[in-house]
Amino acid sequence: MPPVAVNSQGAVASSQGDGAPLLELKGISKKFSGALALDDVNFSVRSGEVHVLFGENGAGKSTLISVIAGALSPDSGQIFFRGKLADIHSVHQARRLGISAVFQEFSLVPQLTIEENLFLGAEETRLGILRKVVTRRRAAEILDRLGFSLRPSQRVAHLSRAEQQMVEIAKAFRSELSILILDEPTASLTDRETEQLFRLIEKARARGVAIIYISHRINELRRIGDRITVLRDGKFVATVDAATPETKLVRLMTGRVIEQIFPPIEFKPGRRILEAQNITTSDANVRDLSLHVAEGEIVGLAGLVGSGKSEAVRAVFGVGTIANGSVTYRGEVTTGFSPRAMLDRGLFYLTSDRRGEGLLMIRSARENMSLAALPTRQFSLGFILKRRAEASRANSLAKRLNLQPGNIERLAEHFSGGNQQKILLAKCLTREVRLFIFDEPTVGVDVGTRVAIYEFIKELCEKGAAILLVSSDLPEILHLTNRVYVMCRGSVSAELEEDAIREETVLHHCFERKAA
Repeated sequence: MPPVAVNSQGAVASSQGDGAPLLELKGISKKFSGALALDDVNFSVRSGEVHVLFGENGAGKSTLISVIAGALSPDSGQIFFRGKLADIHSVHQARRLGISAVFQEFSLVPQLTIEENLFLGAEETRLGILRKVVTRRRAAEILDRLGFSLRPSQRVAHLSRAEQQMVEIAKAFRSELSILILDEPTASLTDRETEQLFRLIEKARARGVAIIYISHRINELRRIGDRITVLRDGKFVATVDAATPETKLVRLMTGRVIEQIFPPIEFKPGRRILEAQNITTSDANVRDLSLHVAEGEIVGLAGLVGSGKSEAVRAVFGVGTIANGSVTYRGEVTTGFSPRAMLDRGLFYLTSDRRGEGLLMIRSARENMSLAALPTRQFSLGFILKRRAEASRANSLAKRLNLQPGNIERLAEHFSGGNQQKILLAKCLTREVRLFIFDEPTVGVDVGTRVAIYEFIKELCEKGAAILLVSSDLPEILHLTNRVYVMCRGSVSAELEEDAIREETVLHHCFERKAA
């Protein structure tokens, strides 16, 4: 990375040169229900650069890109495009300028095909009649150009989340681009698909396309970024070079120095509580897998995206179907038991998809927290709900997990991603749980929220709970676990303990199958 110049206000000049910005925002402010989501924010991006937006959940990143993409109108401030004042008050207006966004939450219609989603609102017609053959050909050309192995005729409802992410990206590339906005684009992609995306980004920037990129993954920011703008509490903090040390980025983002992200954990493995023996799922995503977990320990399940680690724990919980093998929980054979039956026995599974599976987004934080425990005596008496007890417990959990804002009657969809994750965590504290399965518990959350989640996991473990941690984030596996199962292509390729849990060892077994 070439050296960068810093002006008198501390802003870093673009590595793409000192040309005028392609897009410039001045004094942008936006309020929601009287609360400032953006407070007098300035931001600019130049042609051919990757400008990263960085900050905690709730810092204002999503609001800012929604303003740029035309999905939200600012309450005050000005937007300049190619040096001229621009009036961007709709997504259609933004797209006419070549501004296209790929948001973290998908905007696809599940009942429609890929080709129909790609050209929704911009259909190919002649004399008012849809030109389906032309639409399919154009869709195939886009998918082929991007290197996505998808058929235009596939229905979106039948696609995996990673495949849906590809369709969202393809939508952005369907027309000539000037600015491409990517919000956590790699969250659902495998390593191979991520590399593919990075190649697309490089090709786009080579053509002069400006990229606005949001990610919490520091290695990604350094890999493809030129500049990083940090937001905190809706305010501009600084614009720095992408090579800025992680410790400084964390300080800028949180306003505090985090000396130790991963807390020391005192493991006291006790009675074995879960044992899976030679399980194979009906879809063969998991094959002949064996593992065990004891009280007072954190067992990691590591592997690349697509290795089968999530499918394995879902099968244990009863979400997936087990074709062969057995699961024993607290001395009882529970193979094939339903999620409700496992929950009643004290096993809680925290899904990685908080919006699709974990939370009811149009219900309150209180209702989401208590949902898994409504049939228990603490919240109900027969068919009568104990509303006072429910509210009291929800308020207590909101304070314990530092939910921001602490209003338990607020709808889940109105909280930031990190605070939605806290609501999801609170669900597992409303009933007695002996084994917690955390599936990617920090996906899409900022460093500050990560620290809070790690402390939460430490507290549970040291109080004697058994924890099975599924994570694609290698530092989490290295620093939070006392034993690790590494998965590769649906099977366990290695079991590692304590001092053997090293980065090079885990990575080696992620790619290489253990000899038979």
